[in-house]
This record gives sequence, structure tokens and C-alpha cells, in this order.
Amino acid sequence: MVWDEPVPISRDQARTTYLAVKRTDPVTGAAVPEVAKELPGEVTVYPGHVLVSMDLDTMDETSAQVFTIARAHGLVCYDPQRDLVHNVAPLGVYEGMQLHTGDGMIVHDPDLGLVHDVLATVAPQNPFVALVNFGRHFLQVSPGYEVEYKEGSMVRTVLSDLSDVQRAFGEYATGDRSFLTRHTWSPA
Repeated sequence: MVWDEPVPISRDQARTTYLAVKRTDPVTGAAVPEVAKELPGEVTVYPGHVLVSMDLDTMDETSAQVFTIARAHGLVCYDPQRDLVHNVAPLGVYEGMQLHTGDGMIVHDPDLGLVHDVLATVAPQNPFVALVNFGRHFLQVSPGYEVEYKEGSMVRTVLSDLSDVQRAFGEYATGDRSFLTRHTWSPA
């Protein structure tokens, strides 16, 4: 579902909005918002919101398209399947940075809140999360909070809890290399 929000919102706020809108009736016979004409999949228009339905076989590809179109229009995008919200900002410092997950999600220029929330999904069914700056460096984590960083050579560490992982990824995304000196790394 995509809609306009004046400031970034939390995943809980996005979920609450989504559920409230789903309890209302779709708009019929009214002018279709411009963004709805661009979105792939089956589109249902609600007052101030556009819901995109898609089949599970093409969900990752379609979701990426929806997010890209929503961002181009300055709109929030909520993914109810993954319970994740894509805000327009704040972004990391690396233009073109990509967020990859082991369950198939790829997001170009992810907002920092999305990166934070996605890290909580690392599990056997989502075996990694990576922030990638192709041709330069990347940071990734797998279950057990094993973190790997590559810039030239690859190094590895194991962090104690999710908050440490989220902090390291936040620092990486914003160009802060404190995570490299705060933790003990060994060659991978």
C-alpha cells in the first residue's frame, strides 16, 4: 500500500494505517491518482491510499517496482507480507547502495529505518541481510549475528545482540566506520 506521509513513520504506524484502510471501502468511479496508473499488479484505490495486490511468484520483483514508483512520487510504501515500511528518507550516504535479503528482497537506496527493521528478520528463512556498495564494499549479517565486512579483504566478527548489529549497519550506511574499531575482527 502506498500513501503520502509528511514525515517518516514507524512500521507499527504503517501497519495500523494499512489495517484501518483495509476496513474501509475502495473508491469507485472517481479519478484514479496518477501513481495508481504507474503501479504494476492489481490496483485498488482507497481514499488517499493505493493498494497493490500481487501474486507470490512475482512478489519480490513487483514489490521492488512498487517501492521505486512510490519513492519517485515521495510516498510511503508498506509491505504487509514482510511487515516492513519503506520511507522516502532518511537515506544513507552511499548513492546506489542496495539492501539484499536472503528471502529475495532487493531495495535500491533503502531508508535507514527499513535497514534497521529488516535486520530483525534475520533467521533461517531469511539467512542474510547485506548492504552492498558494488565495486567498493559491503556489510552483511547471518543468523547468530555473524557479521562480515569486505573492503579489499573480508573480515568477520560475531556480535552479541541485534542492537549491536543494527548500530553497526546504521554506522556503515551513514559512512561512520566506528563499527570497525569497536569490534574485534578476524580474517574471513
